[in-house]
Amino acid sequence: MSARTLLKRFTLLCLAVFCCAAPSAGAELNDYPTEARAEFVFACMKTNGETQDALRRCSCSIDVIATLLPYDRYVAAATVASMTQAQGQIGTLFRASELAKAALADLRRAQAEAEIRCF
Repeated sequence: MSARTLLKRFTLLCLAVFCCAAPSAGAELNDYPTEARAEFVFACMKTNGETQDALRRCSCSIDVIATLLPYDRYVAAATVASMTQAQGQIGTLFRASELAKAALADLRRAQAEAEIRCF
């Protein structure tokens, strides 16, 4: 199996996860695993300072994102965000896909809302 075929299958899998996740504006607040929340907060604090205030604001941010985006869609969108940074054909496939663009737009909207509410 060629690298291009594997890449296409991986892309389709990521997009399938995004598309098959049930859209829900009021997603369960607790559908994000603790590990994923902690990872987000640690990364956020690295960016915004490792203070008590940053801890509160970063924790608030992931809570807001969790209410707007079900975990499966968050994972798919975060994968797309990561893969769009890749060079060559891999990155191009993710940057060109309309489904990938939609997933990324959903993530960006949730992040913007979290920014408004928490920072």
